[in-house]
Amino acid sequence: MPVTTKTPLQVVWFKKDLRVHDHAPLALAAQKGPVLPLYIVEPELWHQPDMSARQYAFATECLISLRGDLVTIGQPLVVRTGDVIDVLTHIHATSGIAGLWSHEETGNAWTYARDVKVSAWCRANGITWTEHRQTGVIRRLTTRNGWARRWDQFMAQPLVTSPALTPVGDLPIGPLPSARDLGLAADPCPQRQSGGREAALSTLESFLSERGRSYQKAMSTPVAAFEACSRLSPHLAWGSVSLREVAQATQIRQRSLHETRGPHTRKWQASLRSFSGRLHWHCHFMQKLEDEPRLEHENLHKAYDGLRPRTAGAERLAAWRSGETGLPFVDACMRALAASGWMNFRMRAMLVAVSSYHLWLDWREPGLHLARLFTDYEPGIHWPQVQMQSGTTGINTVRIYNPVKQGKDQDPDGLFIRTWVPELRDIDQSHIHEPWKAENAGRTLGKAYPFPIVDHLSAAKDARQRVWGVRTGAAFRSDANSIQEKHGSRKSGLAVRGRINSRQKPKAAPEAQGDLFAASGGQK
Repeated sequence: MPVTTKTPLQVVWFKKDLRVHDHAPLALAAQKGPVLPLYIVEPELWHQPDMSARQYAFATECLISLRGDLVTIGQPLVVRTGDVIDVLTHIHATSGIAGLWSHEETGNAWTYARDVKVSAWCRANGITWTEHRQTGVIRRLTTRNGWARRWDQFMAQPLVTSPALTPVGDLPIGPLPSARDLGLAADPCPQRQSGGREAALSTLESFLSERGRSYQKAMSTPVAAFEACSRLSPHLAWGSVSLREVAQATQIRQRSLHETRGPHTRKWQASLRSFSGRLHWHCHFMQKLEDEPRLEHENLHKAYDGLRPRTAGAERLAAWRSGETGLPFVDACMRALAASGWMNFRMRAMLVAVSSYHLWLDWREPGLHLARLFTDYEPGIHWPQVQMQSGTTGINTVRIYNPVKQGKDQDPDGLFIRTWVPELRDIDQSHIHEPWKAENAGRTLGKAYPFPIVDHLSAAKDARQRVWGVRTGAAFRSDANSIQEKHGSRKSGLAVRGRINSRQKPKAAPEAQGDLFAASGGQK
């Protein structure tokens, strides 16, 4: 029997955890009383400069899937559009809220401020807000020592079973507004992945059974990475599958490979070891933003303040954003990202590096542009990585990717370039990575396709001198060591590594060897 809408409700607030499986707040709330599963479409959130219509389209598909799954267990998802405080106030006034439940979120600055307001509202109304972890990120962490061990323990916990729910009466479920309804800018993304639980499980299964075999080597090149990488990152970012589900499914597959040897067993084992390691890095980087939210807006190491101009370079930024830098491999990657909402890690890192070093742009505007393009945008991974690739952390190796060499290494036959930069169709294969060297360059460059907007070799040399020029003096080293102490990775039981002394250039912190830029942990 449905409960009346006057019965105080256990409100489960879904955010970026759009599933009923392995959902502790949902299961625990159901033990306390009738549950109202709630998603709030917050127009102000979707108008933040790091959000986009392509992300909303993916989230909408996840919400449709979630609503269907909730129907099967007894109570459909209720959707409301507006300010969260207004929505909760109305529900409390009409039905009564016995408790508020959700997962913890390491989001952007806007969601942090929003949660502070919700917490204050709950206290003022005598409502307990219970939050649960859904990743390896630990709130109010005091030390990184033993962090990896705690990650393993959390991921080994049994998956939470979805509960049976009691219908909560005649509450209207509410419509899902369209991107146009929210006033979001048009954002065509023709090759975007589909959202939802079914898509997530299909993606996971195909990776662990078929596509992942060549993952370890293929993940570096965009020619193969679109197929060989897990492609789970948007599903993890929006929570249509939990990280624990992925970690445990990977372990099961690894055990199966160990027990049943086959012709490709070693290749599979190497790939899944690599993938499993990157699942750890997923949370490692999110922990950085959780511990230091200013990473979204400020240089991690203050010595880099003012190094790059905040307002200059509008033309270079526009060329980079539109894939018109005249550097074919860079432009191909940007165009592919714009069309698909995804790119493998190495190429994401290269795009940031080119903007930061060759074009000498401050990382904030390029970071926002990429955030909007990534369907799998995860603030806790994105902003620490943007700073890492821009050289502003003070503890990581300065990586200035050579965009021509990267193209020759990762796209030796120029297939990726020819797919995404068709303007170069008349350029001979031998010059596809450096079309300005072709005899017929004048027929294309400056007409259908631009000349390079910078000399990438001299720009890289100049950038290297500027960035390394900051890394001198006792004050820099002292601050860098403090950053390493707080954010550097550890292996369980080992002392902090990567300290900087006065006789050497700063070395990469350990995480520089396990870079991660998307939520799947599958793109290096």
